[in-house]
Amino acid sequence: MTKTTNRIALLSPSPGTQRHLLVHRYGRPGARPKAYLQASIHADETPAMLVAHHLMHLLDEADAKGAITGEILLVPVANPIGLSQTLNDHLLGRHEASGGGNFNRSWPDLYPTLPDRIAGKLGPDAARNVELVRAALREIVAELTPSSEFSSLRLALASFAVDADIVLDMHCDDEALMHLYSIPQHWPSASDLSAEIGSRATLLSEDSGGNAFDETFSNPWIRLAAAVPAGIPIPPACLSGTIEYRGQADTGDEINRPDAEALFRFLQRRGLIAGDPGPLPRPLCEATRLDATEVLRTPVAGIVCYRKALGDRVAKGEVIAEILDPLAQGPSPARLALEAGTDGLILTRRQHKMVRPGDCVAKIVGTEPLASRRGYLLQD
Repeated sequence: MTKTTNRIALLSPSPGTQRHLLVHRYGRPGARPKAYLQASIHADETPAMLVAHHLMHLLDEADAKGAITGEILLVPVANPIGLSQTLNDHLLGRHEASGGGNFNRSWPDLYPTLPDRIAGKLGPDAARNVELVRAALREIVAELTPSSEFSSLRLALASFAVDADIVLDMHCDDEALMHLYSIPQHWPSASDLSAEIGSRATLLSEDSGGNAFDETFSNPWIRLAAAVPAGIPIPPACLSGTIEYRGQADTGDEINRPDAEALFRFLQRRGLIAGDPGPLPRPLCEATRLDATEVLRTPVAGIVCYRKALGDRVAKGEVIAEILDPLAQGPSPARLALEAGTDGLILTRRQHKMVRPGDCVAKIVGTEPLASRRGYLLQD
């Protein structure tokens, strides 16, 4: 058995209070490939934690058989801070209540000092370059100093993931189909992940603008590759992505154990676990650009009345939903129609149907980049 479980203390936010992370490690430390998986950095996104729970048991079984051939780190609860934030019986796990913002935004930028740290060391050997870059990235993270409970959480998680070959950040959306976020440089190499998890939309963006967790570890490689001279190979050596396990209500053993089994097979295909994963499932989508996905927002407050279901294919101009004003005096002024701005697939909808101006009502996955989708591509 190779499994070890470490308990990592976070900075105490107040006297008498301290939270911890658990990280399960499988395989020989330093073995390659290395995979890092974490669940629910948005602490109210429960399906991801249940997927991690079932994956842990599958990894335990594989470890007992001596089948772990790489190194696997699994953090089943990535955000104990968010799990503690409840108000009037509602878990508020997306934003840090002390003013730290979205738990999955503004992660440290590891690139600025990277070129200077490896100046004069890189050469024509891609594998050697990867080793040098990983060592430098480890140094960068090790030199960061936490100043709060939240920053200590970030630095602990970053230290686990920074030198991994594979980084998977497990989330869910509000009401959604299964989908995956990655970068263009990992397509089609990540097509096995997309097919294995049954992704209905795989959305690619080199920089979505929010310094999300997954891009913290993929972007330094892309930026460095663009900066070095020709003849210095820098491969995109960290396959990092965010998996959205449908919607918040899609939580249950019957749903999430098969999700864990799919991740297990993916790790087998990538050489981290011995055994035959079987044939790769038929892909359910082709990858598309994230800036081709419309975020349909309401300009007014009211009640969302949907006219289209998840998975529906729609054409530009079709009515997706109506916003009902419950104070309107008659039926005509009571409803405002919201139309699709692109042809595409209804990927997400809103679980809570009372909305305010600017709220996202749906995401529509199209194939053509949209003028409205420039710069910051994420939702806060």
